[in-house]
Formats: sequence, structure tokens, C-alpha cells
Amino acid sequence: MKRGGGNVMVSECVSRLSMGPLRRIQGIVDKFQYEDNLENTMRPYQRNSLGRGFIFQQDNNPNQRYKHIQNWFFRRHVTFLDWPSQSPDLNIIEGLWVELGRRLVGRNARNADEKFSQLEEEWKITVSFIQTLFDSMPRRCQTVIDS
Repeated sequence: MKRGGGNVMVSECVSRLSMGPLRRIQGIVDKFQYEDNLENTMRPYQRNSLGRGFIFQQDNNPNQRYKHIQNWFFRRHVTFLDWPSQSPDLNIIEGLWVELGRRLVGRNARNADEKFSQLEEEWKITVSFIQTLFDSMPRRCQTVIDS
């Protein structure tokens, strides 16, 4: 997030049911940091909020395609949604970032710590807003197909 001073990288997860945790990322995300994020952020959220019947979507960036990461998913029996690589038109998280940006307009931060605090404060998107994003997917998919 680069709006209004302060520059911070985060990882997030969201489902149709709730917002998952927002995790601050320090440094460069390599396969080991990605695995740590999956194990210590996404997996507890999945266990506590989603249960066993969830389907995982990711944007297929290079860190997510390492054999090391694929083995992590395989060992945990994670089901994937087959999805085009890095497709912002088809990823509901982009709609959440637009909403967060709107909420942070005019709120400057002196540094990355302050910006992360602002993001955490606003990371309380309503379930109805999340469901609206999910409900928009058939229309969005059709638009991409038509294009």
C-alpha cells in the first residue's frame, strides 16, 4: 500500500464469510517467507473460519509455483481454484484494495509502521461488501470472456 506516505507490503486472506488477518511482510517474499505466511497466517484462518471444505485461490505469482510450495499444499490436501495467472480483473482482493484506498484518502502516514496501523484499523470490511464482490464474479468472468 503506497497511499498517503509510508510504504508497506502486506499479505491478506479473505473468504465469502469474513476478512482474514492482515500480515505485514518484511523484506522480499521468497518461497520460505511465503510458506511461513501460509502456515502461520492463512492456515490458522482457514482452520478457525472456513473448515475443511474451502477452495484456495491465489494469483500464481512465481513464489507460489515453486515445487517447495506445491509440496506444502499437497501435504495439507489443499484444493485449488484453477485460475489465470495474475489476473486483477478476476481477483476480488483488488476490490478490497480499492475500498481500502478510498478509506485512507487524506490520511497521511509518517512511516511504514503508521501506514500499517492505518491499514489494520480499516481492515474491517463488512461481509455484505465482500459478498457483493463475490457476487460480481460471473459478470466479471463474462466480461473477460467477451473481451
